Parts: sequence; C-alpha cells; structure tokens
Amino acid sequence: MFKNLLVGVDGKSGGRDAVALAARLADADGRLTLAHVHSGRLRPSRAISPGMVREERDASMRLLADERAAADVSCELVSIEALSPGRGLHQQAEQQDADLIVVGSCGRGVLGRAMLGDDTRSALNGAPCAVAIASVGYGEHPTPLARIGVGYDGSPESVAALDAAREIAAATRTSIDVVEVVSIPTYAYTGLIPPTIGESIDLALNEANERLAKLPGVQGRAVYGLIGEELAAFGNDVDLLLVGSRGYGPVKRLVLGSTSDYLQRNARCPLLVLPRTANVDEVDAVKVEQAESTAAV
Repeated sequence: MFKNLLVGVDGKSGGRDAVALAARLADADGRLTLAHVHSGRLRPSRAISPGMVREERDASMRLLADERAAADVSCELVSIEALSPGRGLHQQAEQQDADLIVVGSCGRGVLGRAMLGDDTRSALNGAPCAVAIASVGYGEHPTPLARIGVGYDGSPESVAALDAAREIAAATRTSIDVVEVVSIPTYAYTGLIPPTIGESIDLALNEANERLAKLPGVQGRAVYGLIGEELAAFGNDVDLLLVGSRGYGPVKRLVLGSTSDYLQRNARCPLLVLPRTANVDEVDAVKVEQAESTAAV
C-alpha cells in the first residue's frame, strides 16, 4: 500500500473518483493530500490584477474544503499555482515526496473506462512516482479490491508491478491474477506469414505459461493478441490493473510506452502505472552529470 498520496481534484466527478480510489490504496496510517491546480499569477490576464489572483486562490481553497467534506476523509489540502495540472502535480509530488499520484478520468469515454482529458493525461508522463487512474463512476461505486491484475512480461518494470501488487494484496487479503500477452509477430502484417505461424504461437504461449507457473502465489495465464487490447479486456476480470512504464527516460520517472498509453485511455477498471526501475548504470550516470554540473558552477 501507499503511504504518501497526492490526489488531483477539480470540483468534478473525476476528482471524487480519484479520492475514493486513493482511500482504497492508502496505508492505514498513510498521508492523503488533496490538490487543486490553478494558474493564478502565471496567467498574464491575472498577473496584473492582484485581486483576481487572490479570488482565484480563495476559490481554490473553498473547492478543496468542499471536496474534503464531500468525501468525508481525513486529508491535507494544497492549492497549487502552475501552468498546467500535470506540472503542478509533479512539482507538489516532488516537494512532499509522494509515492503515488491519483487522478480521475474525464466523462467523455464509455462508462467505466479510464478515459483522460489532455490536462489529466499530463499528470502521467514524466511523473516522479507511480500514478493511479480511477475509472469513471468509481466514487459512486467504489469496488473492493478483491482481485488484482498485473500485466507481466518478465521485464524489470513488470516485476516491479508484480511486487507492488503483492504489497497491496498482503494488506487487503486479495488474490493476484497475472496475464502475459504473446503479441502478434511483426511479419504477420507484411503478408509473409510462414506456414509454421500457428506452431510458433503455440510454442510462445507454452513458454509464457511455464514462466508464469513459476511465479508463487498468483494465478497466471498467457494469451495471444495485441498487448493493449488484451490487457484492457483483462480489466473486466479484476478490480485494479497494475502495469509498469516503459524502460526509457529519466531515472525513476514514469514514461508512458504504447501499451500504458493505450491502457490509460481504455482500461476497464482502475489502473495503476509504476515508474521504471532505475539500474545501477543510470544512477551512476546521473551522479556523474550532477558532479560535472556542480564543478562547472
């Protein structure tokens, strides 16, 4: 479970969905912070009018107080001045050393799917910690975490997702289901499909099922298809889906790949995306870069 959660709210239902999901994912003694981002002095039209800036800040605090009262949760409130919700949440997450940012979905998607608007999507890419996305309507019908799903492929990112799932399952006494998707080979799109394609798929599925069978304490299965679509469909069977972000980008930053990007738009249950796992070489590279920057100053 998570100990330091930052929840983005905006006075709409998506923010309330996020608060409900955060309450499920928070440790018993975890710190919950509701955050509202507004432009304040950073918007040129407001910068020349201190009165308007003050009114916007006061309105932001009233919104936060109303959301806390509506959710009936014990939490801190923070009004953030930033050019975008994503940037504001990133800055606040770094400042308070949050281990999870929770955001809601917009209301334009199919009911129950985690569809995000552009502002909320910006909270994901480059986040300094894990990000959870509440599905539409979760605040009205907060589903107990009876089954946790993990998208797994043996990569360090998927291993981190499975480790996080184990922690949540231990705290909530829930089961873990793991799915590995054997994707369609690239050459299948060229028309040059070899005669043994069926046998190759069966072999790949058998190998994946053997890997999953070695994972203790989980129910695992391999399926064949497009990774994003199969994991999104997997969301029908679980109450929370965990995946890792792709292995590129700044150390310990959540960088969306094609699969996690697809899922954040189409997941059929709450989605939790874990930041990449930093390796030793990357950490050393960052230390060297920092040392060189300091020496240059």
